Amino acid sequence: MDFQRGDRTMIHIHHRPVFRRGAEWWSVGLTACLLTATAIGCGGGSMNRPAVPTGEVEADRVLFERGTTALEERDWSRAREYFVQIRDNYPQSQYRADARFFIGDTYEGEGSLVASVLALDEYGDFLSLYPTHPRAANAQYKVGLVHFKQMRSAERDQTEANGAVAAFQTFIATYPDHELMPEVLARLRDARDRLSEHDFIVGHFYHRLKNHAGAISRFRQILDGDPAYTRRDQVYFYLAESLALTNQQVEAIPYFARLLDEFEASEYAEQARIRIAELEAGKER
Repeated sequence: MDFQRGDRTMIHIHHRPVFRRGAEWWSVGLTACLLTATAIGCGGGSMNRPAVPTGEVEADRVLFERGTTALEERDWSRAREYFVQIRDNYPQSQYRADARFFIGDTYEGEGSLVASVLALDEYGDFLSLYPTHPRAANAQYKVGLVHFKQMRSAERDQTEANGAVAAFQTFIATYPDHELMPEVLARLRDARDRLSEHDFIVGHFYHRLKNHAGAISRFRQILDGDPAYTRRDQVYFYLAESLALTNQQVEAIPYFARLLDEFEASEYAEQARIRIAELEAGKER
């Protein structure tokens, strides 16, 4: 009995303090976990996200001002954090539409391929949600600009150039009197030149391979689709050459003549004069 009583006493003495200490540590651990979860939840999953101002009557205004300041400083990621908070936490804010537009600007400012895709998504969402907003025209212009900045050289794929042309043409049709029109027209011309240069490279390749039918088709496609192409002097010359080489001299001469009329200083001008003289002489034989 003494042994049994002593054993119960030992068990009692040994386990009571261990149980109490374990409860204390469990309580502390639970509190720490709750605080951590609360912090992460409030921060949207990012411990580095700028804190939402507390104690402010117009917290959305404060966030917007901080975001625009960061945007002016080209601190793209920090600016985006402020604008995203307005978008996600203040659905009735008067700054929400502008914040969504500026989120697109932060991606457009970064300029990487991935950021450009995200910028297009943001501007597209903005135009869908706020088609009559004062910034809608700017958003449409930015869609074209993002594509424009990602255009590749004339020898390569022209998906981005086609995207730029489509976006700028939509701008012209939708906002004909907008102050951005001169810039839109200039960039549209550059984008269309890139597409026409791409087609010229293909046509010239056919010409060199003596596939004159393919060359003639491609050169005429350029003149029909883009009559204002900046480098159409080279198109006139090689189209005329291809026609002449396929015994279509009568059709060739007018293209050489157009080259001389429209591009007196062209690198092809002297050759065009020689070819006209040769073809005219051939007609007299």
